Amino acid sequence: MKLAETVSKRSRHSYILSIDQSTSCTKALLFDKSGNLACRFDLPHRQIIDERRWVEHDPHEVWKNLIGAVKGVLEKSGVKSGEISGAALSNQRETSIVWDKSTGRPLYNAIVWQCGRAEEICRRISANGAENLIKRATGINLSPYYSAGKMAWVLENVAEARQAADKGVLCCSTIDSWIVYMLTDGKAIKTDYSNASRSQLLNIHKLEWDEDVCSLFGINVGYLPELADSNDLFGYTDFGGTLDRKVPLHGVMGDSHGALYAQGCHEKGAVKATYGTGSSVMMNTGETPAESGDIVTSLAWRLGGKVNYVLEGNINYTGAVIKWLEEDLGLISSSKEAEPLARRAKHVPGLYLVPAFSGLGAPYWDGNARAAVIGMDRGCGKAEIVKAAEDCIVYQITDIIRLMEREIKEPIKTLRVDGGPTRDAYLMQFQADMADAEVRVPKFEELSGMGPAYAAGIALGIYDADKIFKRTPAASYVPSMTKEERETLYSGWREAVGRVLNSNPSSERT
Repeated sequence: MKLAETVSKRSRHSYILSIDQSTSCTKALLFDKSGNLACRFDLPHRQIIDERRWVEHDPHEVWKNLIGAVKGVLEKSGVKSGEISGAALSNQRETSIVWDKSTGRPLYNAIVWQCGRAEEICRRISANGAENLIKRATGINLSPYYSAGKMAWVLENVAEARQAADKGVLCCSTIDSWIVYMLTDGKAIKTDYSNASRSQLLNIHKLEWDEDVCSLFGINVGYLPELADSNDLFGYTDFGGTLDRKVPLHGVMGDSHGALYAQGCHEKGAVKATYGTGSSVMMNTGETPAESGDIVTSLAWRLGGKVNYVLEGNINYTGAVIKWLEEDLGLISSSKEAEPLARRAKHVPGLYLVPAFSGLGAPYWDGNARAAVIGMDRGCGKAEIVKAAEDCIVYQITDIIRLMEREIKEPIKTLRVDGGPTRDAYLMQFQADMADAEVRVPKFEELSGMGPAYAAGIALGIYDADKIFKRTPAASYVPSMTKEERETLYSGWREAVGRVLNSNPSSERT
């Protein structure tokens, strides 16, 4: 720590360089000594989707873009290498990669969290009656959404992975561990507790890899990275030679956990929703895990040896639904067109879009469900379909909020939100109306990358933990809908989801 603190004081201008490696792109973010976002540079990567709807990313492209984004943000901002005091990383969480830890070479593409290829593996484990064991140990419902099934699929189907296991050089991890390895020139093979808790392999009570659960997936504990606190010193990096010296990598968190931390949701009962490709709704439950049958229990983080837990509901398709309208249907040319179209759309009673493109996650847990537009009439046009797509984002998040309210037996009065779609005022107002809660939008969008940047900055002595989280929201939305209208709309949504769940005879919950 002393060396890292010394590094942070070399310049009167101290910046934290945070990487947000998300589903759609890699972002390089510079946070100044006041914790403000000074500059951002993005590079998108391909979504490799085949006819089976399996979703992958090319790790080589991700790494190339990471370095390119770092170069881009330094050039764009004019910040010099000597002004960078530390580095941080947030990442798409359940996305998994199997790699050779002696060389860093990926043995297969990264399998993205959206990918349901492990459905049969999960069904096989379920048939053995192990679902309850997995839920009790990991807090997570057995599902192909999580990393364990994806890693198991690679071990069962990729010969090079089995060969690497035989040689003792195999690593199975979420993508953060591989990036940390690459950033530190192979010196660190670590994951933080937030990412580990999403793998479906961590015992959240003992805070260690669970050997019994690992064995169910055919994964040896020795294949997994070392566990570390989210604000640990993970190593030192010069971003592949981009900086003229190495700086400490001092904060790693899964993207949704990073957003929770940046939002200041540090106390029991605080709730946030992240709007991205998919969405995460998280409630901090304090130092004791809260159990739920329909949503999952995870670690928020472990900082300085202290653990906070969360209840979380994950939704596969939220922002991705708007991308679908743009890229696949051609109904809009950019996401910015969605809000004005939704505002001028006619109200069509019973019109709902259920975006089960790769099944439904929490709270339905049906990997075989398929998407549908329900309740169309001849008056439905482009605007009405776009509005239904916007509305389905809100309905899915409301599903999770209502579940959380039942678990804690009290209403949620404030919802903190983040992500690009929060700029959509129609979406945010409808969210406030359906959740019957104040929705607070922060001044900065990039909270996923801000969370680990703040953790790193606090560890390095750049930020004051008592001051850095006290920020005025950029916008606040309060409910304006009557209870009768709210309940009519929501009951229609639940009926639409029920029709989707019942439409496929092979559909069964994992």
